Amino acid sequence: MARTLTAVEAESFLAETRVAVLSVATDGARPPLTVPVWYAYRPGGEVTFFTGTQGRTARKTRLLERARAFSLCVQQTDYPYKYVTVECTLLRADRSPTFEEVTTIAGRFLPEADAHAFAQAELADPTGTFTLFTARPDRWLSFDFAADDRRGDGG
Repeated sequence: MARTLTAVEAESFLAETRVAVLSVATDGARPPLTVPVWYAYRPGGEVTFFTGTQGRTARKTRLLERARAFSLCVQQTDYPYKYVTVECTLLRADRSPTFEEVTTIAGRFLPEADAHAFAQAELADPTGTFTLFTARPDRWLSFDFAADDRRGDGG
């Protein structure tokens, strides 16, 4: 039977290494922009992620800086399905993140050498379009489709 995750479970799930889906409001008649992002999170802390496209400002960067709020969703795609969505308020947008900040996030998704190469390439972009966002989780929505009794012993 499906159930809502506890706050501790939801925060722990978000802290796992998963690609998140970011959704941010747009203007006019277009629906929200929804794109995958790499991110970092520690229970009780802030969500961090970056945007950037070498040579131009990413659309999501412009939208995030205007909206100052977004939703982030992570999921477990294998049964038993599980997801956490967190609504966040943008706290900071840093166009000069440190090498360590970038590799902390990229290193969750890439081998160390590749994370370092990625960070070096992005930070070397003279346009200053690479942006590290920091946000405060405000509201949580979650669901766990596993049975309530997860001990595995049937009792």
